[in-house]
Parts: sequence; C-alpha cells; structure tokens
Amino acid sequence: MRLFRTTWRLRRKLSALPVKPVTVTIILLMIICSPVVLNHMGVFTHFLEKDYYTEFSYPLEGNLQPLVKELKLGNEPPIKPINVFNYSYLKLCQNKCSNNENPKLLFVVKSALHHSEQRQAIRQTWGNQLNFSGVEIRRVFLLGTGSDPEIQEKVDEEDKLYDDIVQADFHDDYRNNTLKTMSGFKWAVEHCPSARYAVFSDDDMYISTKNLLRFIRNPSSYPEQESHPRKDFEHRDRSLKEEPALVAEGFENEQNEVANLNEESKLYAGYVFHSPPQRHRSSKWYVSLNEYPYHLWPPYVTAGAYVVSRGALLDLHYGSFYTKYFQFDDIFLALVALKINIEPVHCSEFYFWKKNYSKLGYRDVIASHGYSNPDELRSVWNDLKSAGYA
Repeated sequence: MRLFRTTWRLRRKLSALPVKPVTVTIILLMIICSPVVLNHMGVFTHFLEKDYYTEFSYPLEGNLQPLVKELKLGNEPPIKPINVFNYSYLKLCQNKCSNNENPKLLFVVKSALHHSEQRQAIRQTWGNQLNFSGVEIRRVFLLGTGSDPEIQEKVDEEDKLYDDIVQADFHDDYRNNTLKTMSGFKWAVEHCPSARYAVFSDDDMYISTKNLLRFIRNPSSYPEQESHPRKDFEHRDRSLKEEPALVAEGFENEQNEVANLNEESKLYAGYVFHSPPQRHRSSKWYVSLNEYPYHLWPPYVTAGAYVVSRGALLDLHYGSFYTKYFQFDDIFLALVALKINIEPVHCSEFYFWKKNYSKLGYRDVIASHGYSNPDELRSVWNDLKSAGYA
C-alpha cells in the first residue's frame, strides 16, 4: 500500500512536468524495478560480504597438518573426517601403474561420457604414453555415470580396448565436478603411488608434454632460460637439482635423473586467480552468502589444467577429508590448499582461455583451453610436435 501511494504521488509530480505520458511510465518502471534488478545482480549482496583477509574461517577449524600426517602414515587420526565422498569405482583401471614402474607424469583427464572422440584425440596426441622414450607417462580418463545405456555400452567397449578409464558411480554432471576431481585424486594416491607428478586436465585442452617437463624442472623461471634459477623458490622439487639438461628431441637423458621424489616438495601449479565470488543470481557460478560469505576466494588454480607433485597430491587428498565440501572443484582445492598451507604457483603459460594459434606463439605454451574439436587438436599438436614444441 505504501509503495502504491508513493508511486501515485511520483506519477502526479512527473505528470506535471513537460514530458510525454509514455516517458513518465518508463521512469516509474525504472524506479520501481531498479532495486529488484540490482538485487538480482548481487549488488546489495556485496555489501553484506565478510572481509576475506580479516574474518576468514572455514570448517574444519584448526591445524589440519597433524591429521593429514596421521592419515598418510595409515593411522587413525584423533578427529574423524568431516567430508566423506560417497561413491565407489565401477572401472578401476588398477593395472595402469603396476609392474614396479615409476612414471614421471600421470595424466588424469576429466571427460564426459559421450566424448569418446575427444578421448581418442588425446590418446593420439599429448596423452600418448609413448611420446618420450626416456620418460614414463601414464594416462587415465575420469568418468561418472549417465542414464543412456547405449553410451555406457560404448564406454565399456572403449575401456576394453584401451584400459584407461576410471569410472565412479556418481552422476556425470557439472555440479559433481568436485566429486569427479577428488575421485581422480583418490585413484592417483591409491593406484598410482609411484607417479612423481599428476597432471589434471579437462578433455578440451591442448597440452605440451615437453613444455610441462621443462616447467616441472624449474617452475620459478619458466619460460626463461634455466641457467638463472631463483634460489629461494620453496616449491621446487629438490630431487631434480641433479637432473641433466633435457635433450630437445626425445629427452633421452631423463632416464639418468634422480628417481625418488622428495616428499617435502609441494608443487601445486597452473593459472592462479585472485577474484571475488559471483553473486549474479543467473550466473552458472552463482554462490550465495550461506555457501561462502567472504568477498574474495582464496587464490585458486583454474581447473582446466594444473600439475601437482606427489607431496602436494597426498596433502590435498587427505586434507580434503577435513575441508567442508564445495561444489566448484577449483575452489574446493583452493580451500584445501589454504588450510594445509600449500601456496598455489602461478604460471601464465597455462591458458584458461583459447590462445590464438601460431607456431611461434605456442613455443612455450604448456596448456590451452578450447580444443574440443578432435581434428583441430590433432592438427595443432602435430604441427607443434614437428616444430619441437610439443
């Protein structure tokens, strides 16, 4: 009633002005609708956010490192996990890292059930386990489940042919990306314990394995010349200090590197963002104040492609047991990393968008998003492989 009276008075005042009736109606609608629109866009919500720097708190409170240490040792910690991932594996791919092999790289690729052509293109390009004779590489694809039995039958046939599918019994949906990601972490921890580095990727990425190996050797200065490394970079895998120079074609000297990964190495790297939550209600990434009340996210690595060392993999996996579940996988990992004191390492050569292609422009690119077309991925990768950049 009060709004009606106010609107009526405004209409009388506006009617007295030298403007057309239609214009008056438009002005009134703007006045009435503006608060609704602004609220929908999240403008008012931002005023209610808490300060990330001074007020941040996220369950479970306290120092998680002693709990993570107990889990890594196989002991029962004094506090029970608060986060239980309720799924089981339908396809385990349990022989992927058997026979006492020590793969340097494990590619863990999140893929949709019906993306068989994308998976095949990855097998033929950057996911080829035989790309480098001196470097042990393994590859698996992460899948959930769907409702189409024909698609599942094709997945079953694909797995029989390639033996590289890890499938869990949660519905394959964007909102379950955190479940999919953490199913990959668990699989890597339990079924590929000798892998030195795990690379998590979507199935629409271009990746240069060669540049990835260059980055791992010296994250602090990539892509600069490795003859001038920063001495204070705490995330570097110190077991690689004695590693001989990589050979441009084939990495033949990789077989002479130190084999054992230093457990203290905690590399978690990719393209790191410092950004606020999306409060626009129509956004795919909308987050309410109840879900996350702070004005900034923790520094997070975009989920398209990133690399973790074995030490970071273990801590992130076990730390996830004591971190409240969050629907977005990159944010969830950021929360876990913050709580177990792992600082994400930024590298601008991990492109979360599709970088415009040129052979020279991709010389140092580690990963680029936007390669959902299998033929385009093959074409670009083969072109860069012939140039010595992939």
